[in-house]
Amino acid sequence: MDTLIATLVSGLVLGSLYALMASGLSVVWTTLGVFNFAHGALMMVGAYLAWTISEPLGLGPLAGVLIGAIGAGLVGVVIERLLVRPYYNNRNMLLITAMTTLAATIILERGAQMIWGPRIKQLPRLIGGEANIFGTVISAHEALLIVLAPAVLILLWRFTVVSNRGRSLRAVGQNPDSAALIGIDVPIAFAMAFGISAALAGLTGALLGSLRFITPTMGSDPLTKAMIVVIFGGLGSLGSTAGAAYLIGFIEAFLVLWIGLYWTPFALFLLMIMVLLLRPNGIFGAR
Repeated sequence: MDTLIATLVSGLVLGSLYALMASGLSVVWTTLGVFNFAHGALMMVGAYLAWTISEPLGLGPLAGVLIGAIGAGLVGVVIERLLVRPYYNNRNMLLITAMTTLAATIILERGAQMIWGPRIKQLPRLIGGEANIFGTVISAHEALLIVLAPAVLILLWRFTVVSNRGRSLRAVGQNPDSAALIGIDVPIAFAMAFGISAALAGLTGALLGSLRFITPTMGSDPLTKAMIVVIFGGLGSLGSTAGAAYLIGFIEAFLVLWIGLYWTPFALFLLMIMVLLLRPNGIFGAR
């Protein structure tokens, strides 16, 4: 029983982390219809900015996390303006933006290595100490992540439902031409979607920087996991992405228990291929 509870808690932590990772990808896809391969690099940017604010400048981890999210959001807006917007009317937009965002990944990783150097870094945790969940002891930082991820996703969902700006994102995602006819500034909506997505990536990177080491390539593995999540859940809505994130988190936790850490990535990719074959629109997506 103790092993089962510990595995469930581990899956909850992983699912919370994956939900934050994948939600940004979902925002860009549902609004622009493109896949942002620079999402992992934006996580890295958020982590490095948070470390710079927290450690060398000495402003503390909370200020670091906030600045990391905001800074990554601004970088995302720049990427959209320079590397995505020029190709909106191109019939090969999906392929071209895949290449341009991959180029952005290389630029950001090499830039981070030039600015911060190749040596690994780590952020202090937002909350020190430990938390006991049903007899399983985890760090207080991980417990905060369990609470913070759903809160952020609920705020994002409320933003898209209640506010005019959020509803404009949904309108543009459904039909940009019709949205433009009713007075919505489509390029501004696209930039806002990229900025929100990048800010979520930066927030994830800053939180992840307290659990793992910060390196210029730290976003590669999280990007892969985020891709698996959005494929499992389907790229149609934020709710399906969040549900798939927690599902993948629990699956991964049990796979690590049953077959070990080495074979778990292989099993996850095998499951992803099965989903693509049997449910191309995702487990929670419409047929």
